Amino acid sequence: MVISEGVFGMRGEQGKLKEIVQMKNKFKFRLLVDDAHGFGTLGKTGAGTGEEQGVQDQIDVYFATFAKSMASTGAFISGDNEIIGYLRYNMRSQVFAKSLQVQLVIGALKRLELLKTKPELKNKLWENVNKLQSGLKERGFDIGSTQSCVTPVYLEGSIPEAFALVRDLRENYQIFCSIVVYPVVPKGIILLRLIPTSSHNENDINETLDAFASIREKLKDGVYKKSPEGVKESAD
Repeated sequence: MVISEGVFGMRGEQGKLKEIVQMKNKFKFRLLVDDAHGFGTLGKTGAGTGEEQGVQDQIDVYFATFAKSMASTGAFISGDNEIIGYLRYNMRSQVFAKSLQVQLVIGALKRLELLKTKPELKNKLWENVNKLQSGLKERGFDIGSTQSCVTPVYLEGSIPEAFALVRDLRENYQIFCSIVVYPVVPKGIILLRLIPTSSHNENDINETLDAFASIREKLKDGVYKKSPEGVKESAD
């Protein structure tokens, strides 16, 4: 079995599913794709990275979560009846854990219905993604080579600076985002991971761009090497 992510969650790059599929006839393997960040956001119908790359039918086992595009809890696995039947009676999570609560299942079904019947949600999402990513690039930020909604912003700084910076963003700019530091990324690198949604608007994006320009200057000026109290005083 070959396992790949559909979208790699830190850098936002798509897995090389098309290239992997081309090797299946020669090496006779099954392909499992974890498409947590691709499901609902990529492909013509939102079916995910496989659809985006034209190889969805060549994925043998497809996994995605309800925690990203469907904004809930839980996950699903899809595949041939034989595979799913085997997993249903052998997976530890099926045998030794409870199933999802019924309200979560109903909520997931409703969200799936919205993904299928309201393409304008995905269109709005990508409108926001493109505005945010192009805006960051225009302001000189390094966002790597993302190919998805995942928008990484790379800055240089220490781990204590990273903690002070993200606290400043949350407390003084009302922007919450994921922070990634060593050992996930090299020492001296701060990765801030933004993922816009379809509910954001142009004002939200402009506010985010202004905030990131501000915290970058503070980082360069050494503000985040001070105490948290110093950060707040500087922000005030």
